[in-house]
Amino acid sequence: MGSAGRPRVRYAFAMPLLTFAVGLAAMVAASPARADFRVCNATQNLVGVGIGYRAKAGWITEGWWHIEGSSCKTLIEGPLSSRFYYLYAEDAERGGRWDGPINMCVAEKEFKIAGVSDCVARGFQRAGFQEYDTGEQASWMVQLTDDPATGGVPAAPGTNSQ
Repeated sequence: MGSAGRPRVRYAFAMPLLTFAVGLAAMVAASPARADFRVCNATQNLVGVGIGYRAKAGWITEGWWHIEGSSCKTLIEGPLSSRFYYLYAEDAERGGRWDGPINMCVAEKEFKIAGVSDCVARGFQRAGFQEYDTGEQASWMVQLTDDPATGGVPAAPGTNSQ
């Protein structure tokens, strides 16, 4: 076969490999973008986070997600079903908080509470949540920074993380 046969052998192996690589790249490009509601803790301290949202059955608040310093957690997986979400967070080490003017119910330990009225009468605590208008995006991310953790100042605006 000589040297004239070698290039054909190389091309014979290269074509299936190239076809596989192009197909794999097309599958990766065609896969849907990840959609969720994430909170990133840009501080060095442990933070506890609660979220509120409107579901078909009414208002729901859930918590606590514990987010280590310099890390992120997904609070809601999958495409967002509401336009508005509400967030409350506490710095577990320094005692600061990220809050807002919207009152919702929270509990001392892990919770999922239906309804936002009569918190104290129902055995819960009332906390002020910050509203985030996601603009009906499928994905959103809020970053908690050191500056607002002084008690009462809202976190940095959320962003569409797609």
